[in-house]
Amino acid sequence: MRLRAPSYPLITVDPYFSVWSSSDRLTDSETCHWTSSPVRISGIAEIDGKEFRFIGASPAGIPAMEQTSVKVTAMSTEYTMEQSGVKLTLKFTTPLLPDDLYCLSRPVSYLEITRDFTDRHMHTVHISLSVSEEICTDKAGDAEIVGEVSRIGKYSTVRIGRKEQKILGRSGDNLRIEWGYFYLTGEGETSVKKDENGITYASIDLAPAKNSLLTFAYDDIRSICYFGSHLRSWWNKDGALIEDEIEKAHSDYRTVIRRCDAFDEKLFVDAVRAGGEKYAEMLELAFRQSVGAHKLAVDEDGEVIFISKECFSNGCAATVDVSYPSIPLFLLWNTELVKGMMRPVYRFASTDAWPYDFAPHDAGQYPLVNGQVYGRKKDDDGNIYYRFESQMPVEECGNMLLMETAVAVIDGTPAFAESHMKYLDTWVGYLLENGRDPADQLCTDDFAGHLAHNCNLSLKAIMGIAGYAVIKGMCGDNKARNKYLSIARSMAKDWLVRAANGDGSYRLAFDRPGSFSMKYNLVWDKLMGTELFPKSFYSSEVASYMSKMHPYGLDLDNRQPYTKSDWLVWTATLAESREDFERLTDHLWDFYNYTPSRVPMTDWYYTLTGLHKAYFSRTSNMEISFRNRTVIGGLFIKLLEYRGLMKI
Repeated sequence: MRLRAPSYPLITVDPYFSVWSSSDRLTDSETCHWTSSPVRISGIAEIDGKEFRFIGASPAGIPAMEQTSVKVTAMSTEYTMEQSGVKLTLKFTTPLLPDDLYCLSRPVSYLEITRDFTDRHMHTVHISLSVSEEICTDKAGDAEIVGEVSRIGKYSTVRIGRKEQKILGRSGDNLRIEWGYFYLTGEGETSVKKDENGITYASIDLAPAKNSLLTFAYDDIRSICYFGSHLRSWWNKDGALIEDEIEKAHSDYRTVIRRCDAFDEKLFVDAVRAGGEKYAEMLELAFRQSVGAHKLAVDEDGEVIFISKECFSNGCAATVDVSYPSIPLFLLWNTELVKGMMRPVYRFASTDAWPYDFAPHDAGQYPLVNGQVYGRKKDDDGNIYYRFESQMPVEECGNMLLMETAVAVIDGTPAFAESHMKYLDTWVGYLLENGRDPADQLCTDDFAGHLAHNCNLSLKAIMGIAGYAVIKGMCGDNKARNKYLSIARSMAKDWLVRAANGDGSYRLAFDRPGSFSMKYNLVWDKLMGTELFPKSFYSSEVASYMSKMHPYGLDLDNRQPYTKSDWLVWTATLAESREDFERLTDHLWDFYNYTPSRVPMTDWYYTLTGLHKAYFSRTSNMEISFRNRTVIGGLFIKLLEYRGLMKI
């Protein structure tokens, strides 16, 4: 892999069970949670009686092994370390196989350590590894940590967790888990240790062998609060025990790793064919991040819910305009996961708490999915209400309609959409009334503020109406199909006149001549082949972008020199030629390769400096620095086009 990752994924099971390395070398910094809060994993190799670090920056007095390579694939991150004639290969794998809900949700991540000798001499090598209590509490020292050592079959395991368990006790953004138990398991001798600061570690001294397999596992007991019910994850929906799952994970490792390696290879080859090698490398880095920023659970009716966390934005859960950009990844492999994103939104929309005739923004704040929090206020009498000014009416209606359309097209059946038709009928009605020239509303790019007459938001409405027409046609109602496609075509024709700058480019807002913006919402017209807009429009608009490129990509619009990586790839997918696609996306690769912001892939950054956005909101004193967000799944849109799954 040529791409230098801004941060390297090590463990990526869900928004809480997540560990990264933010340095080029695994020994240059402490491992951390995606929020940058430390979650220290320390690896020590004693070679011929002398100690060397191979994971983590401490203990500082122990020298580091020399890192000779690092490679990231969709499922694994692999390091090689060499010292004194010994080579260690470290392969971190989280098997997030999207077509296998059991494997995807099982909270077990692997580390395989292989020892080799490079100088034709025999060496004695002893390996130990420790994981800090930071993995099972918000911050080290927050609470008393308890631990115990036991056996799981032939394996030794050590379990640590808070003595006081606060199961699903609070929600928020810059938080770590406060309940459940972490397990470190392998062949060797396990123990519970404390350092000089009183911090508890789960530790293992591995048995001497050429290959050693460790598992990191987390039993969160209950995963999501869902409209008052505490839900289990998919893997233990029938009461499975974590100890059994750890033993299974060890026994089926070779089978699982073969499946992961095969998945990695196919993804890379297809992505290269779709958009080039740099594009393929970005997808490799994006995969585990996007999947691992969700939690896969099962509701009271036994149905999948796939809950996203709006990471370092506001912590919202099941956010519609976060799900919408992420779906290309999940449409490629398992539409059930997209359905799992939508179910919580329909659940909330069906309650008396939601007063509007448009789609909600979210269904809670992670991990409490009890109803929308975005724009929620209390009046003087303590009654909850939702400020209209904080909503995204056109945005979310279009998003839900397009997600339903995509699922129906790929599944080849509108069954899921039919079960929610009363909402889709209402939401398409809102778009018909308000989508031609949207009023002063927020869109998904809410950080840019309200904007009236938003051309791209109007495109969202047009495509949402077209999607509704497709669904109606699949339901056998060709009269409705033709009616709504005709409306969408009429709106598109009108849009082309009112949005034109006259030089082949098109505006940010209808009343702002000379302005520009990415027209990312139009990608569905191309993917579905609805041909609402002529090819001449696409070619002239894409050509206009080329003169506006900065060192790290195309600006979102003309207001600020920042961009969104998901929308950048969607916009590049409008290009007819592979050459133009790569001209637009190579700058994004440059950003991830060179950015000094060493965090998991951000989707919002400055195109001139390569820095990700970070400031404190004046209204909430909340840090805004997007990272580890599921929307990075949007980068898979070009691969979705390449596979042709959306053609109608």
